Amino acid sequence: MKNYERINTITHKGIENKNAYLVGGGIASLASAAYLIRDGHLKGEQIHIFEKLRVLGGSMDGAGNAKDGYVARGGRELESYMECLWDLYGFIPSLTDPNRTVLDEFKALNIEEPIKSHCRLIENQGQKADFSTLGLEMDEIMDLSKLVISNDEDLGYVTCEQWFKPAFFETNFWYFFRSMFAFENWHSVLEAKRYIVRFMHLISGMNQLVGILHTEYNQYDSFILPLITWLKKHGVRMELGVEVTDLDIKITENEKTVERIYIIRDGKEEVIETSNTDLVFITNGSMTENSTLGSMDKPAVLNRDQKNRGCWSLWEKIAKQSDDFGHPDVFAGNIEDSNWLSFTTTITDNSTLLDYLLEFTGDAPGMGGAITIKDSNWLITFVVPKQPHFINQPENVHVLWAYGLFSDKDGNYIKKKMRDCTGSELLSELLYHLGLEEQIPEILSSSNVIPCMMPYITSQFMPRSKGDRPEVVPKGSTNLAFIGQFSEIPNDCVFTVEYSIRSAIMAVYQLLGLEKQVPPVYNGQYDLRVLLNTVRTMVGKKISIDNLLAKLLMNTGLNNIMDL
Repeated sequence: MKNYERINTITHKGIENKNAYLVGGGIASLASAAYLIRDGHLKGEQIHIFEKLRVLGGSMDGAGNAKDGYVARGGRELESYMECLWDLYGFIPSLTDPNRTVLDEFKALNIEEPIKSHCRLIENQGQKADFSTLGLEMDEIMDLSKLVISNDEDLGYVTCEQWFKPAFFETNFWYFFRSMFAFENWHSVLEAKRYIVRFMHLISGMNQLVGILHTEYNQYDSFILPLITWLKKHGVRMELGVEVTDLDIKITENEKTVERIYIIRDGKEEVIETSNTDLVFITNGSMTENSTLGSMDKPAVLNRDQKNRGCWSLWEKIAKQSDDFGHPDVFAGNIEDSNWLSFTTTITDNSTLLDYLLEFTGDAPGMGGAITIKDSNWLITFVVPKQPHFINQPENVHVLWAYGLFSDKDGNYIKKKMRDCTGSELLSELLYHLGLEEQIPEILSSSNVIPCMMPYITSQFMPRSKGDRPEVVPKGSTNLAFIGQFSEIPNDCVFTVEYSIRSAIMAVYQLLGLEKQVPPVYNGQYDLRVLLNTVRTMVGKKISIDNLLAKLLMNTGLNNIMDL
């Protein structure tokens, strides 16, 4: 955003008479509340957040203790051009120093402890695989180039495996790409295109995760907790254990207005009457809905319930009222293609595994990023986060996190489907691939592994077309907005914190008619330096990009661009 756009909004007449009702307690709703306060000038007591669970934060979670074990279902990749994310946390105070913001401390951490992986790929039971290049041939580079310049409208319902040739899926590029963002071969090539374009500036450092940023703790403690603390100080009404079951929406030729919200509070059905002066924000769909947890001796069961699906069930009811409200079944209709399983390992009074990983990878905790096991039948990717990973984590405790994309495959060491494995079996499979088969009994004796099965974790990547996700503010809406991963935002990428926060800002600014612009999506693909670095990285030594460009730029006054 240009500094010229960083204005302070004026207080609109009648703002004191509005109420805002936010359905869902994830980052999209929490961010909406923050912007309703800062830019919309609503008082906190005018804002009501309804969350079915007994905890806020949605998919940005992290909980537990050293005795019972810690668990985090996952974490989103972060980078410096997430303009909405950093705008939000540029005004949320740090929990440790009220004179500094979350952004202040986050940037200081990443300057001091930057990520630069020295081990991105493993194979053959603990051997480093070559990760020096992207491993792309010219025809694969051409397929990527054609994808980047294709129209979004031409890519509806097209999958990655329909676009790329089989050999592409064995390249380092695809291993890096899918381990960072959890793409499957059958996922939407349109979403893959958005990622390649949006994060083109990171491709040159992809093999070492240069440009990827990390938090001090898990993302709940680092991001959600400071935001909740700030909202509470402003008096926002955050109600837990309250389920929104339906909306009455009056639809005419020109307008759509929410008139009633149906909720269940303390086991009792209630109705909230709303008007077109109120605001209703809906988180339609969730990647972590119907998640289940296992234990050391119990697998996490795949929840196939199609009737009780929380926000998915709510979206289905809303979608029946207008085609402008999207098509939830496109995303949530096939859990076999949208699930995967993660597991969080808590190790007490035993540093064998951590010491081995530090020596083997050459990366300090938090500074190495994701490591993928190429020949794992489950395609395991694991992370050694900065320790402690939880605010209350003792010094003698270490936490590791891992996930596998192929939950329906038998393991290489444990001859069972990943989804049928206990925590003990999941960690055993990981240790086998690390070359620590002989140390399995010792490490298991001091470990507590909590598996987490998520039926809809990559539902946002399912092949889709225009209209399947509703606009943030649907056509004719007077008081309704859709926020989160399943609203439609041009050019930005789902499965990111940035996407959820961007939807929140868009909803607040549009429904309140504010004169302030939403921070624009970063367009690095139009930066010649980004393009040159990307092409150079993809092509490698196959042709001399430097010589080619030097000839093209000769006598133009731009030849010194090669020194950038």
